[in-house]
Amino acid sequence: MKKNRILILLTIFLSACGGTTSPGSKTVADLTPSFFATTVQFLTSAPAVEVKTYAASRFLDHASFGPNPTAIADLKARGLPGWIDAQFGLPASQIDASFSEDWNSNDTPGDLGRPYYELFTREFLKLQMSGSDQLRLRTTLALSQFIVVTEGKVQSFGIAQYFNLLQNYGLGNFADLLRAVTKNASMGYFLDNNTNKKEGACADCSLNENYARELMQLFTIGVTQLNQDGTVKRDSSGKLLETYTQDDVQAMARALTGWGGKWPLPAPALRNSGYRYPMEAPWKEAHDTDVKKVLGKTIPAGGTAEQDLESVIIILMAHPNLAPFISLRMIQHLVTSNPSPAYIGRMSAVFDNNGSGVRGDMKALVRAILLDPEARRADDPSLQDGSVGKIREPILYSSAMLRGFQCTTGIRDPNGNIFNNWMQQPFNAPTVFGFYAPTHRAPGSQLLAPEQKLLTSQEFNNRLGGISWLADVGAKNMLDAGCKFDEFVTAYSKSSRDFLNLVSLRYFRGSMPASLRDTGELLISQQTWGSPANRAASVLQFLLTSPAFGVIK
Repeated sequence: MKKNRILILLTIFLSACGGTTSPGSKTVADLTPSFFATTVQFLTSAPAVEVKTYAASRFLDHASFGPNPTAIADLKARGLPGWIDAQFGLPASQIDASFSEDWNSNDTPGDLGRPYYELFTREFLKLQMSGSDQLRLRTTLALSQFIVVTEGKVQSFGIAQYFNLLQNYGLGNFADLLRAVTKNASMGYFLDNNTNKKEGACADCSLNENYARELMQLFTIGVTQLNQDGTVKRDSSGKLLETYTQDDVQAMARALTGWGGKWPLPAPALRNSGYRYPMEAPWKEAHDTDVKKVLGKTIPAGGTAEQDLESVIIILMAHPNLAPFISLRMIQHLVTSNPSPAYIGRMSAVFDNNGSGVRGDMKALVRAILLDPEARRADDPSLQDGSVGKIREPILYSSAMLRGFQCTTGIRDPNGNIFNNWMQQPFNAPTVFGFYAPTHRAPGSQLLAPEQKLLTSQEFNNRLGGISWLADVGAKNMLDAGCKFDEFVTAYSKSSRDFLNLVSLRYFRGSMPASLRDTGELLISQQTWGSPANRAASVLQFLLTSPAFGVIK
């Protein structure tokens, strides 16, 4: 029976992402050109207007790890531009992993190793729930999903350092982010640039192209030439135009030779201490100083590792693909999986010029993405567009669910296990390609729907059992995590109307679909077993497994 319910829900999800538009609703294409002529400058300088609860909740789905009563009240008080400004002014949350600096996963197996191997999961989950800099944290998650370092290869201490780097640089200039990422020891180890040495510099020295290739393919410009609106370029015969060649990869790798970790070796020697510091290039012979030609640009002979890295950054920052490539990925991770070419084009223009002649200003880009008319139009629930939206991937599903309970940290069961959606652990993607390809399209349509790759039967099984698991661990465990699930239990015990009103407010922006509310009423009437907590959990988890919650629209 449970398998059948999972298959039905999966089918509903696929159809929900198929891009159909309800009768009578307007689409983005129906809007007048003057609507899209509204500039980002106008949006950010416009006088504050009242933000309705629905709009505030929807905005927080894009700009945070999910709405909760405190965040909604803050956003309504500040207005959208004011909230963004306040978020930009907050210090970057950091994870202190120093206690694990002299540990690796083979040291203390089993429960003795729990404080170490669950370090990043525990601390990141805490920030998802109660970190004040939600917009920065959400931006960091977005960047981590296409500029990937994974705990599958790098120790937790190193992952924490990489997270801290993205927190510190993710809302700065993209050039500074590229420089910091390239020098980062965790990235150097993950993609082997710490072993990239000039051929012949030593008996074992050889060129390693891994980082150079992914720097272009996955982090900056992609494999296909793009127009500024993200559409692909083709030659006269219709063939896709490639962005770079194997010669470019090799030349880029040569330009990035000579970097290695810094090992200060304090007493006692800490085996992971190198992850704490940027890589250095003190061994001059390990860097290739010959002339290189990368992406049609010449890097002159005689440069140091530092100088050639700067040349690489200049070349990538000037590449015409960079703006649409980065704009598409950030839009996909924050707002909608299938943005229109016009949306991408507007964001490319902001990336190219923040209004003050600066290219690569990530604050300007994030602000523009969140305030763009295509992003904000459906803040009015009467104006819906079936092609705009994104599936709640597992990490966003679980965080929004827990923030709806107002949890402040992770919930543990009696055995000490942290509740987490194990289908998508942050900073632990299976490969350098992340959890899914950004080009994946929904079956039977041409709509981009990358996150759909994670909607497996196992994921639906997790969603259908997750809240019941939380109810089963007991009220004390929930209270220890700051959760207020008891509010839902109290409402359930009072009446079905009170319960469904609370669920609607916390998870459906106060506008739970009438058909889903009817289903909730039916489920409540049929519940005859278990405690009020178990019954409330059973109904709630079914409601939250519906497309109405599972797709951010």
